[in-house]
Amino acid sequence: MSTVLSVRGLSKSFGGIRAVDDVSFDLAQGELLALIGPNGAGKSTCFNMMTGHLKPDGGTVSLNGTPITGLKPRRIWRLGVGRTFQITATYASMTVVENVQMALISHHRRVFALRPYAHRLYRDEALELLDLVGMAAQADRACAVLAYGDLKRLELAIALAHAPGLLLMDEPTAGMAPGERAALMQLVADIVAQRQLSVLFTEHDMDTVFAHAHRVMVLNRGRLIAKGPVAHIRADPEVQQVYLGGGTLFNALDTSTDA
Repeated sequence: MSTVLSVRGLSKSFGGIRAVDDVSFDLAQGELLALIGPNGAGKSTCFNMMTGHLKPDGGTVSLNGTPITGLKPRRIWRLGVGRTFQITATYASMTVVENVQMALISHHRRVFALRPYAHRLYRDEALELLDLVGMAAQADRACAVLAYGDLKRLELAIALAHAPGLLLMDEPTAGMAPGERAALMQLVADIVAQRQLSVLFTEHDMDTVFAHAHRVMVLNRGRLIAKGPVAHIRADPEVQQVYLGGGTLFNALDTSTDA
């Protein structure tokens, strides 16, 4: 499979703190790749450099072979990079479908044609995206009354409105109940398979990571300490030390009460 995202020697410091230190990896088309690590490991800093929100001190980021290092976030988004955030950002006063319509209006460069018919623009397309994420039945509800898990599904539909080839998901299941986490990540995995979308996601819940990721990378204090298939990461002694003080991730999963 072709390489969609290529990162080489990515580095970033804040004062004397080396937040990201010489990180390199590739992400293939149709791959679901997890980036895990303790709080403060550098995961969000990596994401922010890939999307142009932070300028790297060193290293390069390429999308489909084209360098994107240092480009502005909107330019990177236009090249086909979508993102979801730890905390959902939707228009609470709008309906579910209107939120997706706004994303489609931006995608189709119709922002300056909003008045007075914005509510008519791309509604059918928006409903198709909502159907994809299991939210079509709630299309005309106000976002303000949605459950948190439904907001996460809506955010995914908004991200997909731009038809990205690469999707970066920063802790997509944060704040969700175990059943909701499993359902959302299964939905993402299904979309990856259907659309050959490439997804890089950060996550703290190991059950979610091991159940859905094709490969896993582990960051600790800004450096990649391990990367490979799930079984390799589970058995890696350094990863076990970082997460469990020497216990095993197999045992952690066996005794988990998560659904």
